[in-house]
Amino acid sequence: MTMLHTINKSPFENNALSSALKHAQKGDAILLIEDGVYGALKGTTASGDIWARRVDLRFYVLSADLSARGLAKGQLIEGLNLIDYAGFVDLVTTHKSSQAWL
Repeated sequence: MTMLHTINKSPFENNALSSALKHAQKGDAILLIEDGVYGALKGTTASGDIWARRVDLRFYVLSADLSARGLAKGQLIEGLNLIDYAGFVDLVTTHKSSQAWL
């Protein structure tokens, strides 16, 4: 069964995203929340790591956290899924386990 990995720290201040990407298995989901949404921005050092794993993993960004930081969907790496809080709950309930990367 697949796992949900949540990232709440900016990849520019913490290595949580890179650690999660190294440990995530094919079919797992990565959810970027809080300052973790900065990892979803295209044209950054983190975007290449996400792009490289886009075939094996599913990526999600919490829209409220994106908006709270003054960011817009158009700034995101192509192919990431923007979700609301109900979508967050759906992700938690459809995965066998969750791992919060701090």
